[in-house]
Amino acid sequence: MPKAEKTIIVIEDEQEAAEMFAEMMRVSGFRVLKATSSAPGMSLIASERPDAVVLDIMMPDISGLDVLRFMRNDPQLAKIPVIVVSAKSMPADIKTGLEAGASVYLTKPVGYLDLKEAVEKALGMGDS
Repeated sequence: MPKAEKTIIVIEDEQEAAEMFAEMMRVSGFRVLKATSSAPGMSLIASERPDAVVLDIMMPDISGLDVLRFMRNDPQLAKIPVIVVSAKSMPADIKTGLEAGASVYLTKPVGYLDLKEAVEKALGMGDS
């Protein structure tokens, strides 16, 4: 019996990166929804209640950190794992992302296996 398809929302302002992350998740068997800015991404998260979110930090409208805080402060969204994928790779940036509530913090460029593994681990699917 196949596992129920899990939904991943990708919030990434760079169109090519958004499509690449979405395709990585589709190939891994997930249903994927995309947003290229934070405001529509937040609406999508609230309406869809995805199984996980792949989130960029540097966004043109609302910081990915603010999206993360928005989720962590909403009891219905607080438990959704968030995999941050960011070009911000300084230890202080990573610490800030994890403190804001990221489940996993990956730095760009990120490879297919690293992203797949991070999402599966965040969903409790790895090493079963």
